Amino acid sequence: MKMVSSDCCCMGRLSMVLWFSLLLFLSLQIKGSLSDSNYLVGLGSYDITGPAADVNMMGYANMEQIASGIHFRLRARTFIVAEPHGNRVVFVNLDACMASQIVTIKVLERLKARYGELYTEKNVAISGIHSHAGPGGYLQYVVYIVTSLGFVRQSFDVIVDGIEKSIIQAHENLRPGSILINKGELLDAGINRSPSAYLNNPVDERSKYKYNVDKEMTLIKFVDGEWGPIGSFNWFATHGTSMSRTNSLISGDNKGAAARFMEDWFEQTGSMTDFDSLPFNKSGSNRIPRRVSSIIPNFHDKRIELMELAASFKASQGRRATRYLSVARRVRNALRRANRPQFVSAFCQSNCGDVSPNTLGAFCMDTGLPCDFNHSTCNGKNELCYGRGPGYPDEFKSTEIIGQRQFKKAVELFNKTTEKLKGKVGYQHTYLDFSNLEVSVPKVGGGNEVVKTCPAAMGFAFAAGTTDGPGAFDFKQGDDQGNAFWKLVRNLLKTPNQEQINCQKPKPILLDTGEMKQPYDWAPSILPVQILRIGQLVILSVPAEFTTMAGRRLRDAVKMVLTSGRNREFDNNVHIVIAGLTNTYSQYVTTFEEYQVQRYEGASTLYGPHTLNAYIQEFKKLAAALINGGSIEPGPQPPDLLDKQISLLPPVVLDATPPGVNFGDVKDDVPNSTFKRGDMVSATFWSACPRNDLMTGGTFALVELLQDQKTWISAYDDDDFCLRFKWSRPATLSPQSYATIEWRIPESAVSGVYRLRHFGASKSLFGSVSHFTGSSSAFVVE
Repeated sequence: MKMVSSDCCCMGRLSMVLWFSLLLFLSLQIKGSLSDSNYLVGLGSYDITGPAADVNMMGYANMEQIASGIHFRLRARTFIVAEPHGNRVVFVNLDACMASQIVTIKVLERLKARYGELYTEKNVAISGIHSHAGPGGYLQYVVYIVTSLGFVRQSFDVIVDGIEKSIIQAHENLRPGSILINKGELLDAGINRSPSAYLNNPVDERSKYKYNVDKEMTLIKFVDGEWGPIGSFNWFATHGTSMSRTNSLISGDNKGAAARFMEDWFEQTGSMTDFDSLPFNKSGSNRIPRRVSSIIPNFHDKRIELMELAASFKASQGRRATRYLSVARRVRNALRRANRPQFVSAFCQSNCGDVSPNTLGAFCMDTGLPCDFNHSTCNGKNELCYGRGPGYPDEFKSTEIIGQRQFKKAVELFNKTTEKLKGKVGYQHTYLDFSNLEVSVPKVGGGNEVVKTCPAAMGFAFAAGTTDGPGAFDFKQGDDQGNAFWKLVRNLLKTPNQEQINCQKPKPILLDTGEMKQPYDWAPSILPVQILRIGQLVILSVPAEFTTMAGRRLRDAVKMVLTSGRNREFDNNVHIVIAGLTNTYSQYVTTFEEYQVQRYEGASTLYGPHTLNAYIQEFKKLAAALINGGSIEPGPQPPDLLDKQISLLPPVVLDATPPGVNFGDVKDDVPNSTFKRGDMVSATFWSACPRNDLMTGGTFALVELLQDQKTWISAYDDDDFCLRFKWSRPATLSPQSYATIEWRIPESAVSGVYRLRHFGASKSLFGSVSHFTGSSSAFVVE
């Protein structure tokens, strides 16, 4: 009995030791997990798709580029990172051409009303991806809204609303989490479109770099303490000009496409460690991650039975609907997991000033020969010199390819992140009057001299455009003289004084925008500069498009200040990224040497040859304050010109259909009953102007799949790359209009019975808006 008692006692002690060890191990694991979540992290995303009809697109300044449909939708994507009991920063990435000062002002006003001083101009950055395929009219300065016939309130409102809602989402999603960072080279997504200007930089400086554009992508990965990966943002420099100046469909261009691809990839597959299992690495022509395959069962391949089933579903008559039906039918609503955070991925813009996604180079449309190297002309004219994307002549294919390349690199970096961001969250911000800023620059022969920036002005080469979108008339890049005729035209608007001419040299002034004040300011003079910090990541928010070398100089200057600080917070492992087109827009920034060449980018460097040196000087001050805990004077406030805005865009007066026809009725049905993957299916409906309702959070177009022989489920919508919504009128002033839905059947589509469906909203003569829907006949995809 004693032996047994002794054994039991020993076993009891052993059990206690094992339990104690297990509890100790678990507590250490929990403690380690909590310590891994060194920040509060929240992400948000919201629809900002503007009017898909009648509004001029922002970017190319082409009066004929009027929106008439949707390629895929635009979004505002936001991250917030906060110390548990300290500073926080907000970064918003817009599927838009650029940020807008008046948008930023109004967003900040709304944030102040909701959160007090928690989010201000100091710690909120709003950046644009520089797509040239979004509706314009949302900026406040005259020169940027001429082609849109002035201010477009609908464009403005949907962007402000979307930014606010994405920030609210991110704020409400704040949870303990961690952030990892990675970077890598992406070699085939951009080329220098102004190499002759780049070559004017010093030889010894150029010799430091392997390429004449930046090839590095920097990605941060957000990891929720409970749910794991919840998103990523990356910065990479390439223009949003894969879609051409003749495109009329709203599109996020290559960066918007990349974001779509990555969000869909994660929602379907989660994080993959095996990169070969990515959809575009498999055989076949499918290059886009499938969005709905996980919720749609495969149909058996009984062809005749499917055709008979499809034949029983004829085109439906257009009928009244609620506005929320369009929202409820969206594909992404079906995909979103209610029990975990939505995955958000943003592809942000950087120093893209001279970087083109048209990687095949620039060629003459008439001869097929390369354009002139120095002036980008064909027989002395610029109109025929166009850059070619990798999918030439198909701009949609080029957009897809450049988007894929960024997506592919981002997934690779995402899956291989190991370095964690650690340390403080911080920020610095100030406003500066760039029209008259004193700058200390090196003097020839040694020492320094003080020079000044100039009031904004645009040179003759600005009107020549670029190889991504050439201008008109007889303008050409590399023009440092101008011509007498256009100077006479210029003088009708504003004759620059001699001081301004001397200040801007060698730029010949075409538009003296900084001194044009009627009916209100033509160009900005007060600009924001800002630094955001998350551990060893430093984001330089610049309100312009910096060229490659200009961006390199700015990053190097800031890095020198950060790494030479007395407190040694930063070492050479600091990651510095430029967030271009942020908080407002002021066109381009070149180096002093590139400015002398006066290609498009130099002619669009508004504040004269010392603009870059001014930025470097002021960012060094911000960097010093960031590490020393100092304060920076807030500077002069930019103007709020909202009440002065003029709009000449006619409103929608009335929508109508022919007698006996309903809105939503099919005008031209699908042409066949059977299709194969890769085929284009289309149907045209009697419709109404998309400006009546932007269908924010909803869709104008839908592909539905028949399930269980009776239930139609959403398969693709106007946020899918393979589906296009096109809108048109039979005549300019006609109250009648059509909506055509085109679906290029992807290789990943499951076999089954499908139909096309249209949603819209019509306006009566008395101003009331009524929603409607209609469906095509069913068809079979084999």
